Amino acid sequence: MSSGRPGVLLVHAHPDDESITNGVTMAACVEAGARVTLVTCTLGEEGEVIGAALRHLAADRDDALGPYRARELASAAAALGVTDHRLLGGEGRYRDSGMSGLPSNDRPNAFCRADLDEAAGALVEIIVETRPRVVLTYDPEGGYGHPDHIQAHRVAMRAVELAAPRHRVERVLWHCLPHGEVERGLDRLRREGPGRFPAVATAADLPGVVPDAEAVLAVRGSEAGYAAKRAAMAAHATQIEVEGETFALSNGLAQPLWRTEYFTLGHGQPPPPGAVDDVFAGLPAEEAP
Repeated sequence: MSSGRPGVLLVHAHPDDESITNGVTMAACVEAGARVTLVTCTLGEEGEVIGAALRHLAADRDDALGPYRARELASAAAALGVTDHRLLGGEGRYRDSGMSGLPSNDRPNAFCRADLDEAAGALVEIIVETRPRVVLTYDPEGGYGHPDHIQAHRVAMRAVELAAPRHRVERVLWHCLPHGEVERGLDRLRREGPGRFPAVATAADLPGVVPDAEAVLAVRGSEAGYAAKRAAMAAHATQIEVEGETFALSNGLAQPLWRTEYFTLGHGQPPPPGAVDDVFAGLPAEEAP
């Protein structure tokens, strides 16, 4: 049952997505006393493994990456102060589909093949239980076209629709990167150099880049929140290398470890113009339980 505190629900495809895109936001919500529920749809079993020592976990070898990434996810959630974390449908219900066009897309339990209403139904029960005012997830392209990110978007939006008779979500936000912010961050890295990484990413390499005007909310968070995000990302060591204020995925392309996280409006009441730091900004006061 709801505790009376405002709630936010995040829907992500794989472990590490939550920390990269919403780490500052989750930490800020926790600091503000909001109820934070994180739902991860798969265990990222098809991920590429960074570091030779753990490469045997990969899907084409021992196929043991999922449980390992579940432990990384638990460590990341703890770093962010998030105590309510769920796996959609329970552990192992949906498997990482891999990138579009790969044979792993065709596994019967691949998340991209999930029945939409069945998967959304599992999320509806979480929505009704936790009663979030705000849901955070991907845009319709999943940020960069990964089948599981697209499916997570579809499941989240369908669940918000199906849950409405029992609990109405007032706002859905899709995370994004404003183009101007991206270019400023990448320009800094190009001037400073990529550090131990082979090269600096380009804007085309990054997910969810949108025109600046489309971003309706910025969450800057605190220094403690930024440190929590960095620690959470570092916890996903099979997927992310963190160096100072820079990180890289398995492609080795350096990108900024973003201090500010941005959102576009997916559904419901928009935040007030210029809103910062509060995913609930502009929503009416919540009635006492």
